[in-house]
Amino acid sequence: MKVSKLFILFFVAMLAIVTQNTQAKVVYTGEIGKKVIGYNGPTPLNITITGGKIANIEVMENEESPKYLKKAIKHIFPKYIGKSVSEALKLKVDAATGATYTSKALIENIKLGLQQSQTSKSKARATKKRRH
Repeated sequence: MKVSKLFILFFVAMLAIVTQNTQAKVVYTGEIGKKVIGYNGPTPLNITITGGKIANIEVMENEESPKYLKKAIKHIFPKYIGKSVSEALKLKVDAATGATYTSKALIENIKLGLQQSQTSKSKARATKKRRH
């Protein structure tokens, strides 16, 4: 009986660790990137981070031309998807030819969002340390 209780406790602990590491976090750049302007205005993003890696980047409502936005997304987003936050922050990504302003705005919003995710993570760690 002791062995099965021990196994159950171990299993629950491991499940909690796995769940914590794979929990998705979405960073919205609308507020922090409101001064980042593409060709026609702000280009807010939702950046999904799962297990410390960028899982998805989604462009939110904006005024960019769909043709140029699509070109910039196709060129930029694949360079970030799958990278860890620290790897992505070190990337030097060029703008898509013909969609320079939109590209630069997307790149800047991605960087701001990733920096925000690191800041909120370190604040959470500091809060946990203070409670102990």
